[in-house]
Amino acid sequence: MGATPSREVTISVIAAEAGVSAPTVSRVLNGRGDVAPATRERIETLLRTHGYRRRGSRPRERVGLLDLVFNDLDSPWAVEIIRGVEDAAHQSGTGVVVSAIHNRPKAARQWLDNVRARVSDGAILVTTDLDPELNGQLRDLDVPAVVIDAVGVPELVTPTVGATNWAGGLSATEYLIQLGHRRIGFVEGRPELWCSRARLDGYRAGLETAGLSVDPALVAPAEFTYESGFRAGQRLFAGEDHPTAVFVSSDQMALGVYEALRQRGLSVPDDVSVVGFDDLPEARWSSPPLTTVRQPLADMGRLAVRTVHRLVQNETIESSRVELATELIVRHSTAPPP
Repeated sequence: MGATPSREVTISVIAAEAGVSAPTVSRVLNGRGDVAPATRERIETLLRTHGYRRRGSRPRERVGLLDLVFNDLDSPWAVEIIRGVEDAAHQSGTGVVVSAIHNRPKAARQWLDNVRARVSDGAILVTTDLDPELNGQLRDLDVPAVVIDAVGVPELVTPTVGATNWAGGLSATEYLIQLGHRRIGFVEGRPELWCSRARLDGYRAGLETAGLSVDPALVAPAEFTYESGFRAGQRLFAGEDHPTAVFVSSDQMALGVYEALRQRGLSVPDDVSVVGFDDLPEARWSSPPLTTVRQPLADMGRLAVRTVHRLVQNETIESSRVELATELIVRHSTAPPP
């Protein structure tokens, strides 16, 4: 009996026969080194038996098209990512298709159907939490993918590109402490996101290193939007015993905090110092210009494109997670406490 045609076998089938997870099979296909030799040999034998085509031996030529998928496109943050992706793609002669799925499974499935219909060299997923079924379909389509700002720190076979969020949170908090602040608030982003948790942990580490306790009353949840930053600012500064400084998990939310402070009759930085995160163009244009932690969003997009191209060429990826350095940018929204 001949080998099963490659179009009929999926990674999930190979995984079931090998007694391993689908991500383990993907590691072997991607040339990753973190698979036990005996397991690798067993998987490779099954791949040969079934005639499964590896990425490097695809029957089709490279089509010069990448998919860039966001949860949402309604923020300058997304624009910075697109700018970096477009720049790197243009240099390599690659076109980019931009999609937004808005956390809707139906929209994600429609995107996968489109990829299946038109063919794509690879996909860049930005804070996109595809469910396991959809992830499996992406693997079965043999479309190499890279995740920017992964939702969690999962056991991802997909390479991820991010920023040093913990170090950024630490540097922002330490800077406020150096200015003399001791009562420092924090506006948290969406808690299910890895970047949010890392920035919160950096804030906590900065306080604890200085011998300051973490007061839960000074931590306000928010959603990475201007409106949620405004509401968080209203909560933190509702009473007289309010923080003298606040570290905010994004620039957009920081500008919402600005408005909450203005409505309370508080001045930045004379009454309250504010530090943001991202260094979006608005940070430089705000009044006063916002002190913030710069994360290299455009560079993250460029690196994601280069990583996808390496996967397309069947090159081994040395590290499944790369974090680019953040930098504290001091402007005029911070000063010693009154």
